[in-house]
Amino acid sequence: MSKLQREGIWNTLISYAGIAIGYVNTILLFPNFLDEEQVGLTRLMLTISVMFAQFSALGFVNMSARYFPYYRDKTRQHNGFLFLLLTVPLAGFAGATALFLLFKPAVADYYLAESPLILEYYYFIIPLALFTLLFNMFTAYLRSLYKTIVSSFVQDFLLRILTTLLISLFALRVIDFRQFVLLFVIANSTGALVLVFYTLWLKQLFLRPTLMGLRIIPFREMLYYGLFTFLGNISTTIITTIDQVMISSYSLSANGIYTTAFFMTSAIMVPAKSILKIAYPQVADYWKDADMAGMEKLYKGVTMVNLIVGLLLFIGIWANIDNLYSFMPDTYRAGRYVVLFLSAARIVDLATSLNGVILATSQKFRWDLAFNIILAALTVWTNWYFIPRYGINGAAFASMISYSLMNLVRLFFVQAVYKIQPFTWGAAKLLLVAAFSLGAAYLLPFLGNVYLDMLVRSLLIVLLYGGMSIGFDIYPPMNYWLKMQLFNLTGWRI
Repeated sequence: MSKLQREGIWNTLISYAGIAIGYVNTILLFPNFLDEEQVGLTRLMLTISVMFAQFSALGFVNMSARYFPYYRDKTRQHNGFLFLLLTVPLAGFAGATALFLLFKPAVADYYLAESPLILEYYYFIIPLALFTLLFNMFTAYLRSLYKTIVSSFVQDFLLRILTTLLISLFALRVIDFRQFVLLFVIANSTGALVLVFYTLWLKQLFLRPTLMGLRIIPFREMLYYGLFTFLGNISTTIITTIDQVMISSYSLSANGIYTTAFFMTSAIMVPAKSILKIAYPQVADYWKDADMAGMEKLYKGVTMVNLIVGLLLFIGIWANIDNLYSFMPDTYRAGRYVVLFLSAARIVDLATSLNGVILATSQKFRWDLAFNIILAALTVWTNWYFIPRYGINGAAFASMISYSLMNLVRLFFVQAVYKIQPFTWGAAKLLLVAAFSLGAAYLLPFLGNVYLDMLVRSLLIVLLYGGMSIGFDIYPPMNYWLKMQLFNLTGWRI
């Protein structure tokens, strides 16, 4: 198993530890100690801060993956690359903040009737967006250095532990809701500071500008690439966040229910996000070396690792969906089919794996922009059409359509232009194994106790899915890795 896959797996383990904490927060704490409107507010603030940061970055997050291989030289402080990486986005943040303040009256008109609570905390979004931007930029820089563990730990574990602490303080009435929101913003801003200090500890915090960097890659070329990726990132941001923005205009409470269901499916994407942190710079290196054989091998390997873990999580969540909702107030059950539609979209995303990364870092990156713009328009239209008619289920269905189309278009384009695709017969076998395991779990009757039922049902799925995946040798590198781990732990050879 390659270094990429090993580090991706360890990133995945960290992320799943964070997911466990996130499930405690999302299923047990948020719904039972905050009302739906308050939950919806915290989720919307995070969503808007992500959009704010994407606008501010001006496409420079992707620039790190594309151009850093040409700047990499620690003895020369990477030729001033970090200074370039931060300067333009911070200038973009200043401009985005001015627009955010200028358009407050329009935002007030949009949310005042049904969701006035967001206006009370409008200015809290500015510092949250700033630190989200810094976190994104330092994550991109560290990813280019092949240092991803700490950023995963911060995002997927530390911030969720801090959130658990804050909800506990609110539940014990140590703080009121306004103090909770203030501390929530501060907690979600600490991640950027941790990455800054980590970069300093690595002795990679090179902030001194140098003219040498402008000779390696012309700044005009970087701005040109940044413009295209900026437009592409904005399109992607619209695709991934417009549902929450539009639902919140109808009801913050509905957004609270929707985003709770949304988070329940987020575990499915953990392997993809973890591996992507390593794969992005490696894809850029393959382009630099014109190594298409290595690219295709990586493409297929990432797809299989993503699907093995993602499908297991999907069937585990869906088989236990009623058990999960039993821990929340009954109003949250309205999100049941949101889970199904969003899970389907995420499985398609896992199956197509690196198509977006390959296209965004290639010479055909302008096509990725065109695809994103068309699909962003489709996302807005489908949400506009389905949300008034079907509420949060309509939003989830619209997202499923958009995600699936975006990935399939990229998949076919990469295959047509570069003659590589991510699928093997192992992927088809894995789908059959997942279907069989889910069907067997459905045949198991409810055991009378929710904890016992979840335990037995989940164990049944793991035994069937894991046993058949290993027994049929669906992905040999994974089997080899498992055997090596068992040998390291026990000394037994298999």
